[in-house]
Amino acid sequence: MSPSSQLPGGEDPPARSDQLRFVYDLVEPLRVAPGRKVQLHRDFRSEAIHGPTSKKEALTRLSEGVTLLVDYQDRLAAQDAVGVLLIIQGLDAAGKDSTIKHVMNGVNPQGVEVRSFKQPSVEELNHDFLWRYQRSLPGRGRIGIFNRSQYEEVLVVRVHHQLLAEERLPEEQKSGVWNRRYREINEWERHLVDNGIRVVKVLLNLSKDEQARRILKRIDDPAKNWKFSPSDILERQYWDQYQKAFDTMLSRTSTEWAPWYVVPADHKWFSRLATAAVLIRALAEIDPHYPRPAPEIIREMDKAKAALLTEIGR
Repeated sequence: MSPSSQLPGGEDPPARSDQLRFVYDLVEPLRVAPGRKVQLHRDFRSEAIHGPTSKKEALTRLSEGVTLLVDYQDRLAAQDAVGVLLIIQGLDAAGKDSTIKHVMNGVNPQGVEVRSFKQPSVEELNHDFLWRYQRSLPGRGRIGIFNRSQYEEVLVVRVHHQLLAEERLPEEQKSGVWNRRYREINEWERHLVDNGIRVVKVLLNLSKDEQARRILKRIDDPAKNWKFSPSDILERQYWDQYQKAFDTMLSRTSTEWAPWYVVPADHKWFSRLATAAVLIRALAEIDPHYPRPAPEIIREMDKAKAALLTEIGR
């Protein structure tokens, strides 16, 4: 039985059911099955397109998806029982910022929190590696977005070993640090899910050639010059090391409770649609509902309605 044949929300109107079926069919090939040993270059093509046949169709689907997100967010906030944490990882120029901008376009900003994680501060380095991420979690009824996340601790820090020294781990904790961090991240995410925070993880998978083209645009276009950083060029020297770090991260931390989705990112119009679809799928599975008022509140509403109608002469 295909994933789209078991859609939540059986009372949804036909149009919504069709949209959800499209969402499920689109994202299923992007999901990293727990326990799978991943090689990005072999298993997930950065230029792949699943589902829409054209950019025009993808933009239409994205517009429909944003409408769904607006509705789901409103119900999520009203129900106030579950929070959603959307994690977006990717190399420089993968499109993390623009993906957030386009996917969350139209969503009530009061119900969304976006946090970008840069180099840790002195205060953050004085705590365990998950401390600053724990402090930024969304509350119930809200959607939190991490632009980069705890996975920097097994990506950037693993590629640049000298950064681990800045964390000043006890000497006896330095041995086996990477295996321990994969385990601790998995356990932390399991704790979040068990306590009402749904964890949704997206890796924007960008090719080296497309990254070069995007960095060149930052150099050539005065309106994009501000986005350029010399570190973008320096980090390209570590491309192969990052690919290996991504392979291990995906293999070790895609779990039943918080699976990874690898979104091809060479075409921005597709990566935005696919990221929206991943988030919509998570919200559809949560299936939030507007809470029903208690009987005494219903009686008070009836009284208020009668009084107001009398007041306005109806």
